[in-house]
Amino acid sequence: MPKDTAVYTHGHHESVLRSHTWRTAANSAAYLTGHLRPHMRILDIGCGPGTITADLAELVPQGQVTGVDAADSVLERARSVAEERGLTNMSFAVADVHALDHPDDSFCVVHAHQVLQHVGDPVGALREMRRVCAPGGIVAVRDSDYAAMTWYPSVPGLDGWLDLYRRVARANGGEPDAGRRLRSWALEAGFTDLDITSTASAWCYATEEERAWWSALWADRTVASAYARRAVDGGHATEEELRSIAEAWRAWGEAPDGWFAVLHGEILCRV
Repeated sequence: MPKDTAVYTHGHHESVLRSHTWRTAANSAAYLTGHLRPHMRILDIGCGPGTITADLAELVPQGQVTGVDAADSVLERARSVAEERGLTNMSFAVADVHALDHPDDSFCVVHAHQVLQHVGDPVGALREMRRVCAPGGIVAVRDSDYAAMTWYPSVPGLDGWLDLYRRVARANGGEPDAGRRLRSWALEAGFTDLDITSTASAWCYATEEERAWWSALWADRTVASAYARRAVDGGHATEEELRSIAEAWRAWGEAPDGWFAVLHGEILCRV
């Protein structure tokens, strides 16, 4: 697989969008929002269904937010979100993070949430993000780290899920443990140590409602999404094994003491 390409492991099955539309600036970009100013121009890379994008647009009412994604189909969902919320300072386009269709120094902030784990050349992507960010601006990236995910109680099938997902993601050209690598990638992309502020935060699912939601979407994703097809077609798992993993997810979701944490690495890079 060429270095600058990768296959998006999850695809856009309903179970994936169920997760993506839950995301907000508050739960997914809090490390960035305090740096925003009303006039800013923002590029949101890998915007998906646009819920984070819309929140960013509300935070820069005199500015402009451009959401881009590699999949044109999901941008229709993002446009609907903007329309439903009455936001007129948003626009959307198909784009490749490795070759953005914008001049140098176009944006005050270039943001990407859970994108670099899915690309073939994350260092090249960061260089491109830096190119379109104006001097004095910010490149902001947050990515999960699958190997650092942890849960209770121990459900043997979930150990199998984690191992399988990491194998499938790497076979697709991505790096599922991206969170821990963000600072290293940024340094390789040309940012200096003084340019980069590194932080971490987590999503945590522990209430009965949260456990039911998180376990159901992963159970469904395991048997019905593009990830499921790639796991089987790539020879990483059988359909029977996927059904067993889905049942493990449901078993975890029913545990009254269940707890799941998704660690994310974050970087704010000054240009």
